[in-house]
Amino acid sequence: MSKRDDTDGGFRSRATRAQGRSRQGPPSPKGRHGTSRRSGRQPGTGRRDASTEDSDSVWLFGIHAVRDALANPERRIRRIVLTPNARQRLAEDRGAALLEPHAERIEIADPRRFPAPLDPSSVHQGAAIEAEPLSWGGIDALAAGAANDPAPVALALDRVTDPHNVGAILRSAEVFGAAAVIAPRRHSAPETGALAKAASGALERQPYLRPVNLGDAIQALTDAGFAAIGLDGEAPVDLDTALVDAADQPLLLVLGAEGPGLRSRTKSLCTSLARIPASGSFASLNVSNAAAVALYAASIARRDCRKTTCD
Repeated sequence: MSKRDDTDGGFRSRATRAQGRSRQGPPSPKGRHGTSRRSGRQPGTGRRDASTEDSDSVWLFGIHAVRDALANPERRIRRIVLTPNARQRLAEDRGAALLEPHAERIEIADPRRFPAPLDPSSVHQGAAIEAEPLSWGGIDALAAGAANDPAPVALALDRVTDPHNVGAILRSAEVFGAAAVIAPRRHSAPETGALAKAASGALERQPYLRPVNLGDAIQALTDAGFAAIGLDGEAPVDLDTALVDAADQPLLLVLGAEGPGLRSRTKSLCTSLARIPASGSFASLNVSNAAAVALYAASIARRDCRKTTCD
């Protein structure tokens, strides 16, 4: 499997990926302490880790993240580190059949000396794997899907760097059937173990596209017919109103980081700006909560549209 593609082509849907064949990569080159030689610093820590964007490998941890990565035929697994208890838990949760093809890569570890190079604060539950990052490709196929019926819904994240927020957004995107989550290659949350654990398996199934330039990606999608609605607390229009106006179009929901919000260029590329109305003076939502609210509101607006004037 190739690494992340720097081009905007080659986007693959969940259905396409589900039909892929299981492939296993060669063992990774190890340094003195068992980590990949190509490694960077894990965001928010002082520890070097192979689970960063500049690496050719990522460490995923936690029972759910490990199980779903093993179930993904597109994941190329290099190492599997399990405590006896974690292996038993996986075996009880249909993981035995998933582990069998990787038997030679399994290391049974003492829970008191867990050898995976994870941040000490990581709640790994005795399960970790080293794997190659996924490559979802670019946005060309997403833009081409603008003519689909029903029209697709996608999200764009403007410098949302917290992996826990992005993981939660990927979960919501999967629940509501979003076509993709888009974030720029830099200044956003890369594929890490923390993101995978927060996504609770959604990282393996939900397209997470990483174009070099987010503005160019938004422009390409609006040129293809997407309505790009940017969420802005000071916008004059409520989200419900904006969604009704765009209910029969492909939709891109654009969200900014907490605090700074959308950058000025990002706002200028949106076809409209809208706010999530609040009942009180405290009008701020966590970005992952805002994404879930916006996706739900979009699903309702599009359902109502199909029942009435959009038929």
